[in-house]
Amino acid sequence: MDNQELRDLLYQLHIEIENTQSLDEDGRRLLRYLETDINELLKRSDNDPQQQVHPSTLRRLEDGIDYFELSHPTLTTQLSKLLSILSNAGI
Repeated sequence: MDNQELRDLLYQLHIEIENTQSLDEDGRRLLRYLETDINELLKRSDNDPQQQVHPSTLRRLEDGIDYFELSHPTLTTQLSKLLSILSNAGI
């Protein structure tokens, strides 16, 4: 996946997070952290897309997939795609 495709996926995920509603406090907190992580990945994708992702970002992506799996399937799909891309790229 090239840099523009990664940016497009991150942007789509950003929009999905903004549109996610009906969450408890834990879900809102997790989305805030994910939003911060995504913004950081977007900034880095322009400068150094191969830079290592912090382990806490990967852990939050995994947590988000588990947490939103039943209640927000579209968000879960987007998070899974991003995690797969980062893993496959060795980032």
